[in-house]
Amino acid sequence: MPHAAEIISFDTPGRGLLEITRPVAEWVRRQGARTGLLTLFCRHTSASLLIQENAAPEVRGDLEAFFEAIAPEAPGRYAHDDEGPDDMPAHLRAALTGVHLVVPLIDGRLALGTWQGIYLFEHRRRPHRREVALHLGFEP
Repeated sequence: MPHAAEIISFDTPGRGLLEITRPVAEWVRRQGARTGLLTLFCRHTSASLLIQENAAPEVRGDLEAFFEAIAPEAPGRYAHDDEGPDDMPAHLRAALTGVHLVVPLIDGRLALGTWQGIYLFEHRRRPHRREVALHLGFEP
């Protein structure tokens, strides 16, 4: 079975959800695959990947507020704060959301639902350059 792999980088503006569906779908299209399985892997411990609603921006705002509530920045709450007060909350948020996704490829397209998008979820306050490894196993 043929396969393709690449690491692509994204610049995040700071904490929040960055939709990466389009560049991922464009990379998949360039591989010429019809049927297969795409694996995405975020190479960081303070950012994660999600498949989520891509139409209503309120969903993203509500998700961000929820994670702020369950993993808040609270001085003295965490032993690990090597990179500042958002360090350990970022690790907790990444642990809860995960760093990998798998998406089927059917008829040359990602088999996402109508309102689904692929997001890189930045958990740190300041901007970062994040890497996502893509691997596509496919039938041409």
